[in-house]
Amino acid sequence: MRNGYLKKLEDAFQERYPHEKEYLQSVSGLLSSLEEIIEEHPEYERLNIVERLLEPERVIGFKVTWIDDDNKIRVNRGYRVQHSALIGPYKGGLRFDPGVTQSVLKFLALEQSFKNALTALPMGGGKGGSDFDPKKKSDREIMTFCQAFMRELFHHLGEDVDVPAGDIGVGQREVGYLYGYYKKLTNQVTSGMTGKDTVIGGSLVRREATGYGLVYFVEAVLKTMRNTSLKDKKVIVSGAGNVAIYAAEKVTELGGKVIAMSDSSGFIHCEEGIDLKRVKTIKKDRNERIRRYAEDDDSATYTDDAKKIWTLDADIALPCATQNELDGESVKHLVDNGVILVAEGANMPTTEEGIGLLKKHDVLFAPGKAANAGGVLVSGLEMAQNAQFSSWSFDTVDQKLRKRMEAIFEAIHKTAKDYGKEEDLQFGVNIHSFKKLAEAMMEQGVV
Repeated sequence: MRNGYLKKLEDAFQERYPHEKEYLQSVSGLLSSLEEIIEEHPEYERLNIVERLLEPERVIGFKVTWIDDDNKIRVNRGYRVQHSALIGPYKGGLRFDPGVTQSVLKFLALEQSFKNALTALPMGGGKGGSDFDPKKKSDREIMTFCQAFMRELFHHLGEDVDVPAGDIGVGQREVGYLYGYYKKLTNQVTSGMTGKDTVIGGSLVRREATGYGLVYFVEAVLKTMRNTSLKDKKVIVSGAGNVAIYAAEKVTELGGKVIAMSDSSGFIHCEEGIDLKRVKTIKKDRNERIRRYAEDDDSATYTDDAKKIWTLDADIALPCATQNELDGESVKHLVDNGVILVAEGANMPTTEEGIGLLKKHDVLFAPGKAANAGGVLVSGLEMAQNAQFSSWSFDTVDQKLRKRMEAIFEAIHKTAKDYGKEEDLQFGVNIHSFKKLAEAMMEQGVV
């Protein structure tokens, strides 16, 4: 890094947060994109805009005490990182997973602030959750935990303050329990959470939003930057949760062929194309491992190493599972097999080494801050419907999602072109969002 101001900041963050590797990875990725704009706008350094944007406004940590079905008292850690309210109330999901740490949530909240700035909706960025593991818990235990979690968090929420949604481990059921207890504690019926069931004010398309939005973004990239489309393209999709399943569904609808999907145990491969209805039955209805697909279908194979999914021959790769799943070694396989585009459905699933190799070999890379913005977009549209006391049809929300994802691509592609980096969508995302947040910060003074 050539710029002295940015190098000094990177060193300071490394010294300040030596054990927060996920957060530092996100910080480093952003800083590496900002050299040109810092030199172009000396006021950013004079006003220390970058450090002020990188540091979260508030990090809330708390104890969550609850009672399990065996009448044992359990203790988990809960967090809410309210990163930026520069352009609207904090907005971002809650994650229940044993891998949740303050570092992971700080990285997710930082990414969320930049992502939300792309949407043209008045939303700031935040993220929260707990190291609670909902797997193999009874429905009563999950409800009990959600209520205990909300007892601590509700003090910091509100439709004009902070509006959480779901994330990994927090689906529509968990959001319902959280929202129901939030209403009881506050004695208010508001749009205090999104991702709700439609019967209690949720929006249609919310479940599909991140996956559908990812594919709408991919289609826009292919059309503008490669004069092609998804039709007849072979696609790898990692993961088997909502993002992966609905991304695969939309790929198939637009004429592509999903040849592989995975879960944490391994992946299935079917060269003729995977039957999404069967995947939904296995993963969503029966909650079984994805290997069951191959056990019931002789045309599919199963490999018990999820990482090897990236060794397959495909045109497009959509990492939709978790952070840092696509490393340098995996990218080398994709490059050797002729992949033309990698688009992130998960948050930061590609390592810095992997991103560098994709760019070196002229493979298009669509970062998650833009490509997976569909979920928060429809969350914002849910807030709008709640505020209007209205409910839009599936097609209306879907059309709005598609148009806004296309608009996000156009905005960041134009920004990249303006700086002579037309092929670098990561640069376009970071600069476009940074400029919007920096402008909002300068308008509001030192606060």
